[in-house]
Amino acid sequence: MEKMNQAIEKMKMLVGMEVEDEEQPEPSLIDDFNRNCTLSTKQRLYGFAICLASGITCTLLSMLVFFHPIKFGITFSFGNLLALGSTAFLIGPKRQVTMMMDPVRIYATAMYIASIVIALFCAVYVRNKLLTFLAIVLEFGALIWYSLSYIPFARSMVSKITTACFDTEF
Repeated sequence: MEKMNQAIEKMKMLVGMEVEDEEQPEPSLIDDFNRNCTLSTKQRLYGFAICLASGITCTLLSMLVFFHPIKFGITFSFGNLLALGSTAFLIGPKRQVTMMMDPVRIYATAMYIASIVIALFCAVYVRNKLLTFLAIVLEFGALIWYSLSYIPFARSMVSKITTACFDTEF
């Protein structure tokens, strides 16, 4: 019975639901926000599915306007933001931010978010096609690097393969 209770507690933690602890520290603003915005498991799954499907749809639709870098930059970046936000429905915004700020992936997160901001800035304010295209290339690379940060040893493996492929010493 004890193992079953532990498994249920772990499942609740994975989905972002509140777990009963004996010690409760002073609630922060994010804790207060999470407490007031509780969703059922079904609502979380629906939110995740809708947000992820919308993000993937925006990203795929951006391919239709690939030769218009400004429109492409806006739809591609918006699709990435939706897909990134979809996981907040599953694990909760506080846990997602904590995972994103983990020392293992803090640089990948910063690079990814900065590349989204740069791409949107180039597309919306600068309206320069070449800069927008370069920002999208940077964003795509940052997306791959950020995604690899969640797979153990993936970034080191890709780094070693890249070094081996582009090594110029004979």
